[in-house]
Amino acid sequence: MLADLQLTCLSFNFYISKTMRILLVEDDAVLSDVVQHSLTEAGHRVDTAAHLQAARYLWKVQPFDAVLLDLNLPLNDKHDSPSASGLVALREARSRGDRTPVMVLTARNRTDERIAGLDAGADDYLGKPFDLAEVEARLRALVRRTQGIQDRFELGTLSLDRQSRRFSVAGAFLDLPAREFEVLWELSTPPGRVVSKRHLSEKLSDLGDLLADNALEAFISRLRKKLQGSGANIRTLRGLGYTLEAEVADD
Repeated sequence: MLADLQLTCLSFNFYISKTMRILLVEDDAVLSDVVQHSLTEAGHRVDTAAHLQAARYLWKVQPFDAVLLDLNLPLNDKHDSPSASGLVALREARSRGDRTPVMVLTARNRTDERIAGLDAGADDYLGKPFDLAEVEARLRALVRRTQGIQDRFELGTLSLDRQSRRFSVAGAFLDLPAREFEVLWELSTPPGRVVSKRHLSEKLSDLGDLLADNALEAFISRLRKKLQGSGANIRTLRGLGYTLEAEVADD
């Protein structure tokens, strides 16, 4: 299975997509490393948990775009710990109103695991062994579906094609550095919603190393300059965050 997974990395890494913050809950160290490496190479941020205790903690303290959840886990980080079910973490998340999309990882022949995961609130399942390109594609689809996001949007002459992951202004490709791309994508998902500074900082940061406000403001400032004349504007709402809206013409 490992050889098959490594081969798929070659094609998997050609995908350029919106950065997702993903929680990978998997106790198989080799499989976890391969999946984490491939998702990271594709531009995503991946936090890992190898046992139930860590999964429950991370899921509470860090917002994620999606969770990849193995059901058969050790209870904690002790080698002799009893086995537990990832369903515990899933049920707890759903009970506190957390609607993060969850893809359950199961043994391909375990129908009972798939049913249990879906009944507990999972959104999809994937049988092992799996193709890494399919993992990322299905995660993107899950996030789009749960957020009710359209594949295309236009605001003034600014447009986004989510399938190709490309912004353009007046039909010309808008080439953005990775973090500026992430900020504009968040503001476009969907456009018009207010996105807090904290949310943007968490999306752009590593766990435990929050992006400073002045760094975020620098990204916003550069984006505003690049959007000038497009009819789209990033508005600051004091104390709330930012929103992407139609530019108001001067009288």
